[in-house]
Amino acid sequence: MQKIYKNAVLALLCLASLVFLLFQLYYYRPRLSQKNGTAFSKVRGSQLGQDSTRWHVVRKFLGAISSHNIPVYLIDPLILGLIDKDIEQIRSSPDGPSPECKYFCAPRDFTTFALLDKTWKHEASLFRTAEKMGFQWLKIINKDPRLDGIDDLTGIEIPLHYIFKLASHAIHLVVFYERSGNYLWHGPLRLKQRLDRKFVPFRKLHFGRYPGAYEKPELLLVSIDDLKVQIPKNPSSFLEEMSQSRFLECRYREARAFFQLYPDDVSLDAVEFRKKAKSLLHLAASTLNRLGVKFWLSSGTCLGWYRQCNVIPHSKDVDLGIFIRDYKPDIITAFQKAGLPLKHKFGKVEDSLELSFQGKDDVKLDIFFFYEEDDYIWNGGTQAKSGKKFKYLFPKFTLCWTEFVELKVHVPCETLQYVEANYGPYWKVPVKTWDWKSSPSNVQHNGVWPVDEWDNVIQIY
Repeated sequence: MQKIYKNAVLALLCLASLVFLLFQLYYYRPRLSQKNGTAFSKVRGSQLGQDSTRWHVVRKFLGAISSHNIPVYLIDPLILGLIDKDIEQIRSSPDGPSPECKYFCAPRDFTTFALLDKTWKHEASLFRTAEKMGFQWLKIINKDPRLDGIDDLTGIEIPLHYIFKLASHAIHLVVFYERSGNYLWHGPLRLKQRLDRKFVPFRKLHFGRYPGAYEKPELLLVSIDDLKVQIPKNPSSFLEEMSQSRFLECRYREARAFFQLYPDDVSLDAVEFRKKAKSLLHLAASTLNRLGVKFWLSSGTCLGWYRQCNVIPHSKDVDLGIFIRDYKPDIITAFQKAGLPLKHKFGKVEDSLELSFQGKDDVKLDIFFFYEEDDYIWNGGTQAKSGKKFKYLFPKFTLCWTEFVELKVHVPCETLQYVEANYGPYWKVPVKTWDWKSSPSNVQHNGVWPVDEWDNVIQIY
């Protein structure tokens, strides 16, 4: 009997211990999971597994940068695309807990944030904090293009991208720099030989395939999936800007080689002309930007940028291109209000439109409108005395940003083909005598304007 009693007590003790052990596992499981970096989220309604791992990694990263007072903002295109659909609700929603993990749990390999270089100077302390949290990190540096025009400083390297990796997810931190044209620039992500190319799937990155240029964004602090984060105030505008952000650097090395063969004109007249041309280009850019009209450097102005990173002093004008689809009737009025009277108007919207405005001291602004055909693009020219029409053919091109005379401005991405079409294979050799009717390599005769249309298509002021 005593033996049976002892067995019963022992059984009860074992059962009580088992119940207590199960209670302990149930109660501490979430905390142990968070500590070890596994995939359990605090967000109500979120899925377990890979989805909440992404949220967990983002939360830890934001915690690390917040502890160092580092201001970052979200630029991930996949998440911003989701946010944009719900932007009004997000702006007006309270800061309470989210019913589900909708945004940061979305399938992706990276979450991308941006950082302004001047707001952060103590990267070593962040790296130590990140390592304590379990992150691995990678720093990508390259030369500072802002110094390429200065021989003694060329080659100085700056940080361009950071990758923070935890578990199966990574944070891509893109470093933006302010350029002299009052815009933001990020560099390409180029892996040097010694870097581990298997660290993350680099080819899936949304930023870094090429340099990019952006306007300074207005930011909005919001609560998304129970995480406080800054985002561009207008996500759709940022995403559109991102799709057209590709940046081309001026070719300083080639420009230096050019000036070794053909010494630059540093006469007083040349210096004065370049100063006036720069002022005129800035005025034209601000006028067209206010109208929302996209334009690019064309003709001699484009050649000057591509060949010598400067205005060609003997060109005596500033040349811009605009696709005819972007034409707006109030362009002429806007330039007149800006203090640039119309000098001549040739052609019409349907055919060979060309505008010329008079700047200060005989510096002209010529605007050529381009027409798209199936396999080429062209702009027209008109001889006022005879009514003869001319046509200039270009291979199709897209537009990239660049910086020219401290201005963020478009140029054809396929610049070499564009320049060669206009100036031929010897475009590197300066030509001071230029006949617009016969000198361009791509010029063709295009008939004659009917006499009864001259009053409309040949207007000289």
